[in-house]
Amino acid sequence: MSLSLKQLTVYLTLLGLGGGAGVLGSQYLMAEQQVVKPPTAMPAVLEPFSKPLTRPADENLNFIARAVEQVGPAVVRIDAARQVSNEIPEPLKNPFFRRFFGDELPIPEQHVERGTGSGFILSSDGRLITNAHVVDGADAVKVTLKDGRSFDGRVMGTDSVTDIAVIKIDATGLPTVRLGKAETLIPGEWAIAIGNPLGLDNTVTVGIISALGRSSSQVGVPEKRVSFIQTDAAINPGNSGGPLLNAKGEVIGINTAIRANAQGLGFAIPVETADRISNQLFENGRVEHPYLGIQMVTLTPDVKKEINQDSEAGIKVTQDKGVLIVRVVPNSPAQQGGLKPGDVIQRVGGKAIESASDVQERVEASQVGSDLEIEVSRQGKAEKVLVRPGAFPAKE
Repeated sequence: MSLSLKQLTVYLTLLGLGGGAGVLGSQYLMAEQQVVKPPTAMPAVLEPFSKPLTRPADENLNFIARAVEQVGPAVVRIDAARQVSNEIPEPLKNPFFRRFFGDELPIPEQHVERGTGSGFILSSDGRLITNAHVVDGADAVKVTLKDGRSFDGRVMGTDSVTDIAVIKIDATGLPTVRLGKAETLIPGEWAIAIGNPLGLDNTVTVGIISALGRSSSQVGVPEKRVSFIQTDAAINPGNSGGPLLNAKGEVIGINTAIRANAQGLGFAIPVETADRISNQLFENGRVEHPYLGIQMVTLTPDVKKEINQDSEAGIKVTQDKGVLIVRVVPNSPAQQGGLKPGDVIQRVGGKAIESASDVQERVEASQVGSDLEIEVSRQGKAEKVLVRPGAFPAKE
C-alpha cells in the first residue's frame, strides 16, 4: 500500500515518531526509508516496549551479587547497650558549693550508651560471631536478621586480645555462612564486605586484598595479637564484626574498624584466627593465649647499628637478621626456660622466622604448658631452648 507524504506525516505523528521524534524517530526513519509498513504491522514493533523483560533469575548476576545473595541472609545487625557510670563534676563534690545549691541537684549516677555493629551466623542453631569491641561491657544485645526478625542475644564470651566475641540466640533453621581460607589468599584478589556501616543495614562494598600479614603494631593496635588482612573495600564504623568474603562467597575474615585515620584502607581478622578463638569461647567462655614474656625487635643493619651505638643497651649485636630479645620479664616462662637478653631467635617450633610478628604467630599457635623449642644464636653459637608458654596475663 502506498502512502502520500501527508498521510505518512500524520501516521508518524500518531506514533510519536514525527516532528520531535528525536533519536528513536530518526533511527526508525533511517531503517524504514525504503518501505513503510502499514499500521497493522506496528504492534509487533512496539511489543518489546510494552512488556517487562523476562530472563532466568540469575542470568545477569555477577560474582559479587551471587556472593551477597548467598551470604547476605546470614549477616546480622547487633545493637548493644551498656550502663556507664557518670563522673560527678568536681565543683559538685565541694561541700561549700553544695551548701548554696543543696543536695537536690539532678545528677544521674549512670547513663546508657548504645552502639551498633555487625556479625554473622556460624550455625543454624543460633551461634554468632562479631568483634569484642562491639559488645564490650554490654548488658543487653539485640540481634536483627536481614528478614527483619529480632532476637535477644547472650554474649557467651569475649577475647580482647584478638577482638573476637561470640553470641547465642534461641533460634533454629537459621541461614549460615561458609568459611574459606585466609592463609591461601594472594594480594589482588577480590574482597567483598557486608555489614551495617553508620547504621545503614545490609550495605555491600567491594575492593581487593591489598596486603596480608599486617602486624598489630603496623596497624596501630600493638596490644592485639592478630596478623591482619588489609583491604581497600570500604569498612566504616558499624561494619565491625561483619564478614569479608572472597569471590566464591566464602568468609575469609572479620571486618574491624580500628584506625579512624586509615582512609581507603580496611583491616580484617583472618578467618582461621576467628574460627579458633570462637570455638574456645563457645566451649570455655574464655581464651588462654600462650605467653613467653619477652620484648623483641626485628633485626636489620640499621637496628643493629643503633643498638651497638647505645651505651645503655648493654647488648652487642653481631647479626643483621633474626629477632633480638631485648628484655626478659622476671619470673616469666621465657626466663624459666633459659632465654636471655641478647639472644637472637632463629627458629620457633622448628620453623624459621624472619620478624617479631613471625615469633608472635608461632607462639600463638603453640599450647599453654607444652614444650616449645626455640633455637637462638647466643654470642655467635647456636643453642636450643625449651620453653613452656604460660597463659597471657589477664588485665585487672
